[in-house]
Amino acid sequence: MKTDQPSASIFNIAVIVASLGYFVDIYDLLLFTIVRVPSLKSLGLPQSEIDAGAGLLLINIQMVGLLIGGIFWGILGDKKGRLSVLFGSILIYSVANIANGFVHGINGYVLWRFVAGFGLAGELGAGITLVSEILPKEKRGYGTMIVATVGVSGAVAANLIAKAVGDWRICYFIGGGLGLALLLLRISVMESHMFNQVRQSATTRGSFVALFTSKERFLKYLKCILLGTPTWFVVGILIAFSNKFAAEMQVQGVISPGDAVAFCYAGLVLGDFSSGLISQVWKSRKKVMLLFLVLTAIMVAIYLNLHGASTVLFYTVCFFMGFSVGFWAIFVTIAAESFGTNLRATVATTVPNFARGMLPLISLLFIAVQGKFSLLQSGAIVAAVCIGVSMLAAWSIEETFGKDLNYLEKL
Repeated sequence: MKTDQPSASIFNIAVIVASLGYFVDIYDLLLFTIVRVPSLKSLGLPQSEIDAGAGLLLINIQMVGLLIGGIFWGILGDKKGRLSVLFGSILIYSVANIANGFVHGINGYVLWRFVAGFGLAGELGAGITLVSEILPKEKRGYGTMIVATVGVSGAVAANLIAKAVGDWRICYFIGGGLGLALLLLRISVMESHMFNQVRQSATTRGSFVALFTSKERFLKYLKCILLGTPTWFVVGILIAFSNKFAAEMQVQGVISPGDAVAFCYAGLVLGDFSSGLISQVWKSRKKVMLLFLVLTAIMVAIYLNLHGASTVLFYTVCFFMGFSVGFWAIFVTIAAESFGTNLRATVATTVPNFARGMLPLISLLFIAVQGKFSLLQSGAIVAAVCIGVSMLAAWSIEETFGKDLNYLEKL
């Protein structure tokens, strides 16, 4: 018999579904990165279009889908419920995944990558919000740790499956099938008790504009977004262009960005687990964020000084650099814990997507500074900016560990 009361178990069905949903979410995001080149080649596009043109369009259109979807699903989560978003987003990105496997032209690919991005935008925020609200405050860090750890491992699975299967279309079908299978678990998942209480009141819910009408609320929201900046700098710049950085440092052997991504995400899995666990032991989110940001600064410094290193050492550093930015669980949990029930889903859903959306701005800065500095110097400068603003945000943001979440924002 279902109940609306918080469950004492960190392995309840909501945690399991949110974890597996995020697993498929990350699987799809990384799978697209892995199969983008071979899929576009099979569609008959020349290399010039794959590197720029259509290839860049696909990446940008997916990002637009993520940003629009983040706002849509966030508002819906506060207005209609966390479950409506959790399963609506899973359904949409699963269908989009399957449709991606059937495309035979670039226009269809662009359409379905947008739909996939739109769907993928909602799962993590809704899952973290639901888990945060149904678990006791002393245990919710464990729940969000499980969600992030299982979810990020989807990147490792995507890399292994892509290599084992070989056919990019089948890889998409597998992702879509996994998502649809998750929907069968919906019948066992309960809605958040906190949300049900708010839904019965006349309180304004899901107002995205309200995040900008109060200076205090806006600054808190901005800090939550900035906390995630270093993760996307490391993954989107240092790891994505690892072959170029390796060549600049005359690393021995040939470095594959795909393999660098795999090692980085393997580190991320361990990092998310560790940061969540340490947060529970230390009873602090802030201290763990600051610890991992210091680790990130150290690992980036080591990475940018691997002159003449072996391939094994280079990939090992990629792994530990991934570990150092494995604070995604803490980052999203802080966002969920920082706002009242009537805005919580809006914040927890938009924050990770806006943090992802910082990558184009980071890329522009990285390109701009290369006009006066070398590749390695540019990497160091952008690293200092990204890690610096994140440290400032972590230092000044409120401690949310053990915070009672059963309250409302005054709008």
